[in-house]
Amino acid sequence: MKKMKNSLAFALAILLAVSFMGIFGAPCPAAGNDDDAGLQEVYDFLQGCGHYYLATVEDGQPRVRPFGSLAIFEGKIYFQTGKIKDVSKQMAANPKIEICAFDGKGAWIRVQAVAVDDPRREAKQFLLDAHPSLKSMYSADDDNTQVLYLKDAAARFYSFAGEPRIVKF
Repeated sequence: MKKMKNSLAFALAILLAVSFMGIFGAPCPAAGNDDDAGLQEVYDFLQGCGHYYLATVEDGQPRVRPFGSLAIFEGKIYFQTGKIKDVSKQMAANPKIEICAFDGKGAWIRVQAVAVDDPRREAKQFLLDAHPSLKSMYSADDDNTQVLYLKDAAARFYSFAGEPRIVKF
């Protein structure tokens, strides 16, 4: 529990600092890797962390919450939420998001992206099949399940031991 609290505090500190410095949602400088290997590397890192923190903005105020759902579908990274949640309404108003995760070993990632809603049943079903525990709360056929994918994404990998590295996908 202490490790999770430290990870959450770390993620929140990074996201809030980024937000208040005016960088949140800004274009990422050119660098890095633009291929499927980059997308897979980002996905693997996020999966390895177990949970990640997704930041949105509401009335100029950063909003951050933990997420766990993640899947690669049709060559894109997808995540899931419920349409009745504030996070869904915030992404509808401003689809620019940022994701942050810490691996507990001194490495972390920040992913800037645009969250794009995919209303197709097959996308919803794929994500629910990848995360069976969600099926007790969501269905591909309900009016609440929402899946989104990351577009125009740039991931920044950081560690205490090296220089930051940027991967675009």
